[in-house]
Amino acid sequence: MEFSHIFWTVLAWMIFWAVVGSFVTRRVYLHRDLDTSSAAFVGSMLGAATGPFGLAPLWMNTPEITRRLMVLPALGAVMVIAAAFAFADPSNNCVSNGSFVASQIVNGLILGIIYGFMALGLTLIFSILGVVSFAHGEFYMIGGMVTYFVTTVWFPGINPIVGILAACLVTFVLGALFERMFLTPMYEGKIERPVEYGILVTFGLAFTLQYFIQATVGANPVKAKRFVDFPRIRLPSVEDPWLIKTSRGNMELFDTVSISNPRFMAAVACVLVLLSLLYFLHRTWTGKALRAVSLDREAAAIAGINPDRMNMLAFALGGMIAALAGAMLVQAFSWLPQVGAIPAMRSFVIVVLGGLGSLPGAFLGGIIVGLVESAGTGCVPDAQKAASYIPAYGMMVLTLTLLLRPTGLFGRRFSGGAHGKL
Repeated sequence: MEFSHIFWTVLAWMIFWAVVGSFVTRRVYLHRDLDTSSAAFVGSMLGAATGPFGLAPLWMNTPEITRRLMVLPALGAVMVIAAAFAFADPSNNCVSNGSFVASQIVNGLILGIIYGFMALGLTLIFSILGVVSFAHGEFYMIGGMVTYFVTTVWFPGINPIVGILAACLVTFVLGALFERMFLTPMYEGKIERPVEYGILVTFGLAFTLQYFIQATVGANPVKAKRFVDFPRIRLPSVEDPWLIKTSRGNMELFDTVSISNPRFMAAVACVLVLLSLLYFLHRTWTGKALRAVSLDREAAAIAGINPDRMNMLAFALGGMIAALAGAMLVQAFSWLPQVGAIPAMRSFVIVVLGGLGSLPGAFLGGIIVGLVESAGTGCVPDAQKAASYIPAYGMMVLTLTLLLRPTGLFGRRFSGGAHGKL
């Protein structure tokens, strides 16, 4: 039997038992009056990883579904797919080249951190306002544009931090003004259908910002200079005793683990800002007020918190976080007025995957999407096809999430008028 036949046979077996596991596991848990929110997800992953051999004990014992029980079957399914792929194409770089695999994993993690960081702003806005901002990509675009003009056009040679701070300030003010002018009527009972209104008005903001920038700046791509040059470091060094001697006579663990300097800087900044945001939300009075509004708007108002002010702050902070991601990445990519469309689409996928209203879920969802994209593009031999498939991977993750766990990895059922829990 050819390797490709083995791969497709294993994949068909996994799909069949994943469907059976998803459907039957939910029915079994429902029949025994148990929590079914994650039953379909666990059943599908366990079926894909083990087939009937793992599903039969699950159906007989019906244990409580914990986070560990959710993670282990998913890892097992991934390992089975990887093994089938290795048998199907043993000469592929994803199977035979250790340094290539290491580079793909590292770059997938870095991209995932950046994706998750951008999705944080969207999660923050939804948690407080209950509005999905369709202008999120445009805030990302404006952050990059402001940084480019400050550091490259208006003040060449200035410290890049000034440009980044300028981008944050501009988008924070823009978000605050927009919320005061167009979203505040939603909470005062002046809008009959606030959900539809929120979608339309943020979409209108996206349309306005994109074409305003195109009319004033132009449609030609721009790119900022690299902020900081890092030295080239080889880790581990040639003196390390555990290195492998290759056929070329070189002492090495991996040939090269290539990491993009701008992306690495953006990932480090994203982690630092995430930690700062978590500290702000859990240790400061304003952050606790934001969390209180996300839990119960009416109860927070009774406690003396001004929900309207928290709404303005949340929308401004969410837009500023997206702009910060753009400000860090304008040194890595060519910048156009339409550059925010794909990052915004990824943010929607990540927010659904991680769970609406969950900051840790958004960050973890970004890492998952980054690793999936990196693995998918690296393992496709044709580079042109691999690049064209990138948007499809996010849609596959979104579809599977909606089918198997609609609430996301860390999602909660909302009640009491709350939109999420930060």
